[in-house]
Amino acid sequence: MMAYEPNDKPTFYFIGVTTGQSSIMRLFPLWAEALQLGDVRIRGMDLPIHADPQVYRDAVSFIKQDPHSLGALVTTHKIDLYHAAKDLFDELDDYAVMFEELSSISKADGKLVGRAKDPISSGLAMEAFIPERYWEGRGDAFLMGAGGSALAISSYLTRKSHGGNVPRRIVISNRSEGRLASAQALLSRIDTPVVFEYVLCPTPEENGAVLASLPERSLIVNATGLGKDRPGSPLTDAAKFPAGSLVWELNYRGDLRFMHQANRQKEARHLHVEDGWVYFLHGWTQVIEDVFHLRIDPPAFRRLADIALRLQQGQIQS
Repeated sequence: MMAYEPNDKPTFYFIGVTTGQSSIMRLFPLWAEALQLGDVRIRGMDLPIHADPQVYRDAVSFIKQDPHSLGALVTTHKIDLYHAAKDLFDELDDYAVMFEELSSISKADGKLVGRAKDPISSGLAMEAFIPERYWEGRGDAFLMGAGGSALAISSYLTRKSHGGNVPRRIVISNRSEGRLASAQALLSRIDTPVVFEYVLCPTPEENGAVLASLPERSLIVNATGLGKDRPGSPLTDAAKFPAGSLVWELNYRGDLRFMHQANRQKEARHLHVEDGWVYFLHGWTQVIEDVFHLRIDPPAFRRLADIALRLQQGQIQS
């Protein structure tokens, strides 16, 4: 078992890969003060990508057993952690079970609770930049990466409440066949008229070939993690985005090469390019609601977003 030191005060964990590089480590203390959370701290747990299952079990077991560990936000490891440690949870929400991943670990009434918040946070983020009735133009969505974010985005885009305002098809690509097959098995549970296609793309050139097949006014998403924890992009610099499309880089830090590729074509191709900043904010506030048992209403979210922006711009110090 990995060695974790018991906490001497309430502690909120961030389970990721390079957590020390995240803005949340400086931002959370400011948010904690604004939300009046008391004397609480945030700590990172940096775990290797696709770690041994016991590594995930050790992390979850520690949080479960340590009385001062309040819970955690999970990124990058959402699927692997679920499969390795799901039996350690007393409760799992419907999204966690359906998509076999979790991003929120919290405690309630002596129980350890796991939830998948990405279907909610990704939806809130998309609502901020996808125009109303956008999909009546019958464009496609191309999601590069078949992990938890791609599953969450697919879930939101195919909600029955959207009626006919849905993509013509959703194409999901991935470098590894196993993760692609898993995504197909999970997304087949969704009852939707939207056509799903799954394409094995080990190289950026192959992703570029899929990109070239898309109609105008599509949505192209980098859900691979490339450009954040690992440098690079799922596309080559020669890739050409379809005109009038929305391009979403899920990352907000790192080399962001995918976003820079899109920005170089922004004016000529009439693209809307979005980074992962709003997604980051919603992802964290959704989990904070779980862990601290509170409700962050829209005015409170705007206050937290303003604090984050001022910190990012150097107007305030953590």
